[in-house]
Amino acid sequence: MKQKINSILATIAVIAILASTLAVTFISYGLFQDQVRDDLKIVAELLRDTGLFQGAYATNTDMNSMKLVEKEDLRITWIDADGDVLYDNDTNPTKLTNHLDRPEIQDALKNGFGESIRNSDTLNMNTFYYAIKLDNGTILRVSSEARTLVSTFMASVPALLMIAAIILMLCISLGHFLTVQLIKPINEMAESLDSNTPSPVYSELEPFAHKIRTQHENILAAATMRQDFTANVSHELKTPLTAIQGYAELLENKMVEPEQEAHIIRQIRRNSQRLLTLINDIIELSEIDHKGTETKFSPMNLYEVAEECCNELQITAEQRHISLTISGNPTTISGDRELIKELIENLVQNAIRYNEDFGHVRVNVDKMNERAVLTVSDNGIGIPANQQQRVFERFYRVDKSRSRETGGTGLGLAIVKHIAEIHDAEIKLDSDIGIGTTFKIIF
Repeated sequence: MKQKINSILATIAVIAILASTLAVTFISYGLFQDQVRDDLKIVAELLRDTGLFQGAYATNTDMNSMKLVEKEDLRITWIDADGDVLYDNDTNPTKLTNHLDRPEIQDALKNGFGESIRNSDTLNMNTFYYAIKLDNGTILRVSSEARTLVSTFMASVPALLMIAAIILMLCISLGHFLTVQLIKPINEMAESLDSNTPSPVYSELEPFAHKIRTQHENILAAATMRQDFTANVSHELKTPLTAIQGYAELLENKMVEPEQEAHIIRQIRRNSQRLLTLINDIIELSEIDHKGTETKFSPMNLYEVAEECCNELQITAEQRHISLTISGNPTTISGDRELIKELIENLVQNAIRYNEDFGHVRVNVDKMNERAVLTVSDNGIGIPANQQQRVFERFYRVDKSRSRETGGTGLGLAIVKHIAEIHDAEIKLDSDIGIGTTFKIIF
């Protein structure tokens, strides 16, 4: 960034110098041309007023008097009405060609005065001409040489290079100072992302700082969650594996009485099933995490999907003597059918799992304020108020012993929350101990 700022300042300085030099050169040269013309006009009028060129022609003119007006950088030419040169202070008139075709002479004969600018043979000088018509019909012309615009600019190049070098040095020094001052608050902000620092020095950085700090906090939270998830997975997997290993060792070493073998086998099967369920839930969470970035929604009948889930889970509910019913009306939403089905299955399974025998689970699909609402309610054990916000955390269980007995992994509601977020749905939880729990998913 420092190098970029220095480069930009140096480029701006060079452009500014060149632009300023060109502008000043053009303006100054224009003013210079005007001044040369004015000077030539004044000189021509003064010569006219002296009366030295009012005689008949050159033969009758006092040539000694002509010497008085000669000037080293000023050329004076006296021309008759036919264009023949009568007098020239720089060249023998007899050697000069007819001047009637010169534009300044033609303008003087026509308008009383004329002027023109011509390049000299040296190509780096311009010759300015001013001609005035005298009372006797002759033309008095004065001329002077001056640098061309290009030669004037080239003459300023050495000074221009020196000025450019000085300004570049100043720009580099100033750029270094400015970058240090500009970057210092940003560095301070970067070093204090973890602390509650005041607003940045630059108000323009406030949205950026807020977003960076939020992302930083989210990354830290995600890292912590991932670490906790890994630890929880290890613990959850270790428990059934340890049980299976222990029971297997008992059988292998023939340390189990024949009448206990059936119980040991059931425990191995039960822990294997729990292990398989846990692995499936972990895989499902991983798939949902991946699918959430590429989900393609399509219209679906939410009531139809909920009815399908209830039919599939009817046997599970009957095993616990729990009444599972569905009500409502056909309601269309836009979503991923597989994910929505998974969401409903997890809610219903939880309602069955954490219910009392001969309890009930009711599923309802309807509309509220033009929004589709899925409601799953039960009259089970309920969730304490101080734990209701945590039940959506991965592996969090209100009653760990009951959860393990019923095959719960603590991932069901985490999956529900994730699917709801993918569908921009809102989850509302209402629960009382010993009365029951109601989940509302508002799409």
